[in-house]
Amino acid sequence: MATITAAMVKELRESTGAGMMDCKAALTETSGDMQGAQDWLRKKGLSKAAKKAGRVAAEGLIGAVTSGAKGVVVEVNSETDFVARNEQFQGLVKMIAQVALDVGADVEKIKAAKVGSVTVETAISDAIATIGENMTLRRAASLEVGKGVVSSYIHGAVIDGAGKMGVLVALESTGKTDELAHLGRQLAMHVAATNPQALDPSGLDPEIVKREKDVLADKYRQQGKPENVIEKIVESGLKTYYKEVCLLEQAFIHDEKGKSVAQAVKEAEGKIGAPVKIAGFVRYALGEGIEKQESDFAAEVAAASGKK
Repeated sequence: MATITAAMVKELRESTGAGMMDCKAALTETSGDMQGAQDWLRKKGLSKAAKKAGRVAAEGLIGAVTSGAKGVVVEVNSETDFVARNEQFQGLVKMIAQVALDVGADVEKIKAAKVGSVTVETAISDAIATIGENMTLRRAASLEVGKGVVSSYIHGAVIDGAGKMGVLVALESTGKTDELAHLGRQLAMHVAATNPQALDPSGLDPEIVKREKDVLADKYRQQGKPENVIEKIVESGLKTYYKEVCLLEQAFIHDEKGKSVAQAVKEAEGKIGAPVKIAGFVRYALGEGIEKQESDFAAEVAAASGKK
């Protein structure tokens, strides 16, 4: 039996773009014959998947799943929104989210995890070959508390547990689980609507705070305000800024009287029967941060016909 080296696997992976485990399997099946391994991958549809790997995948679904005091959210991308309505793709996203709940939010660990007889990475490659679009597991995040609940909210749900945006909110408390879960869902909906950047001012990037201060100070310097006055105006301006971007200081969207989230949580402790702490939150919006390719349809047609 031929010895399959890491260098051989690497070479096959680079030439086909197929997954590492698939490359190893191909070389094993063909006793180390590189050409034969490439053909084996082609027959399995795995090298066809590799050809699509360079195409931008910025659509897809966000999947979220929770279990008591633990929850995960994942983003699985496809090239077109049409695929998000494909039942095979939807099932793939739900399966990946469930795996992430078991193994954690490390993307490489998720891809290496087995579902039945195949890895998640192989399942993604199989879906690419079947559906005909590039797909990627882009990112994953998890929250967990010792005592309490992790609640989720899916905005723009296509199926139960998957849609265009997913939010997790972790609440630490020894209080009533059902009341905690209700508050957690309300908070998750709030996070979806307001997109806070941090839980409180201490969680903000110092560089962002400095930039905000500099912008405010320069604005009033140009108006001729003295430095001692500018300092007070900037501090006041920062308080307003914190109310816009810090979760605990934002006006709670479910309260008509304008209570802050911190005040709403404090008020909810009466029903819950114990102190409540927001331990963390995660908000994933589909495709955020991905630079989408703009296609020139006329140019594509001209190129296909050989015209310039």
